[in-house]
Amino acid sequence: MQTRHVVAAACAVLLLGGAALAQNAAQAPAAAPARAGTPPAPYVAPKIKLPKFEDHYATNGGVKIHYVSAGAASKPLVVMIHGYPDYWYSWRWLMAELAPNYRVVALDTRGYNLSDKPVGVANYAMPLLVGDVEAVIAAEGRKKATVVGHDWGAAISWNVALSKPETVDRLIILSVPHPTNMAVTLRDDPAQQKNSNYARNFQKEGSENSMTAASTAGWVRDPEAKPKYLEAFGRSSFAGMMNYYRANYPAILPPGTPIAELPKLNVPILILSGVNDSALLPQGHNNSFLRSNKDVTVMWLPGVGHWIEQEAPELSNHAISGWLTGHPVAAASQR
Repeated sequence: MQTRHVVAAACAVLLLGGAALAQNAAQAPAAAPARAGTPPAPYVAPKIKLPKFEDHYATNGGVKIHYVSAGAASKPLVVMIHGYPDYWYSWRWLMAELAPNYRVVALDTRGYNLSDKPVGVANYAMPLLVGDVEAVIAAEGRKKATVVGHDWGAAISWNVALSKPETVDRLIILSVPHPTNMAVTLRDDPAQQKNSNYARNFQKEGSENSMTAASTAGWVRDPEAKPKYLEAFGRSSFAGMMNYYRANYPAILPPGTPIAELPKLNVPILILSGVNDSALLPQGHNNSFLRSNKDVTVMWLPGVGHWIEQEAPELSNHAISGWLTGHPVAAASQR
């Protein structure tokens, strides 16, 4: 097993290589505290030309899943899964980066945008979300793919790799720790417990009643993307969005509760974590090298928050494309 713990400095990415790092290997820094009253930097759109996107549908147990593709059908398949609150368009910059060399597809997870919106918490249980990804891979005429996920899409990606390992070539995770790491962090870290209160509120009955397309898209800074998000969220199910949390968000275990180890994965893994992520603290990725028998690369990105692929598209694109081609990042600029 080979492991890399990576820290991306403000202007560069530094690789700390080595085989089978010991327990005292490089660990994530604590998330930087928010600076009250500091306005965000002006939004600067990345200079990335988007490819032509094509619409498709896959079906899982009668539920239609919309997805968008780019790149030649003969190329290796990369499947991208968004989180909350988002839709396939989250991946536009990464799709542009990878489309020349890969068949890239990004789905609307159930409840969102053009995918079906089944009613009821049970319809958002993790095995069904995993099945939606399987259906997209099958709709592309493939048996396996590189799977990329952010936020709930990352949680789904971990579960695809764990429960359906035969479908995953490589795994790319943004923000969300491995399920075992997540359970340990929620049990032992008061800061993560506190910062997960939003999820407990989402789990409450009727939490969706105060949601609107405008409030749900409030985080979107790209002025060209904002109308698209308003349209997508306007046809999404807010109850469905909340049902991801009701059906799947892990409980906080009492101190000392044993946490069962899941089987080690047998795929290479890349993990990107924003140091300023307040929803999922970066220290949750410590000891990620324990989760696979293959290469594990963890990158912590200073100055980046939860929305990695949106906040730092050029940096994350460079990191992901370099890792996929077997040329890990030696340096990457971040604007």
